[in-house]
Amino acid sequence: MRGVILYGPPASGKDTVTAALRQLDDSYQQFERLKVGSGRTSGYRMGTDRHLTSLRASGDVVWENQRYHSVYVVDAPALRQQLGRGVPVLHLGQVEAVDAVREAFPSVRWTVVALTCPRDLAKQRIAARHTGDTAERLSAWDATEPLVTADLTVDTSTIQPDEAARLIDDASRRATATGQ
Repeated sequence: MRGVILYGPPASGKDTVTAALRQLDDSYQQFERLKVGSGRTSGYRMGTDRHLTSLRASGDVVWENQRYHSVYVVDAPALRQQLGRGVPVLHLGQVEAVDAVREAFPSVRWTVVALTCPRDLAKQRIAARHTGDTAERLSAWDATEPLVTADLTVDTSTIQPDEAARLIDDASRRATATGQ
């Protein structure tokens, strides 16, 4: 089994690169994290406090973080199910989240990709979303730590999404074939 982790700050290109991966090979599927809260719903499975409490009680929360007045969760049952259907693409922005996913699913060959772009470009991308929270997202951008353990680093300001997808796909397939 294999999976892809796209790591990076807000507006580094996670959604765009995921779409390009899916276009390249439809076995790549964005893992929709559970979200408890308001705001953007696209790319998430919306949940309730009760559902989150149940996941916590059963030990099925792999990672959770709070941002933008919401809670975002990687849960083991949903990730396990998606691993059985294809290649999940997780969007993460905390180094500890990457480690937690790898530790929870050690038999999966995770290709970890650090996506980056200049802050001024991220600011333009965030403003173009019209979500009204540019300052908060830039604060999250500033708080995102470098990921020195990434298998691949892609600067989305210099590499087109389809080329990024090919690089990621090649790295994922090569690592799986060699058992790395």
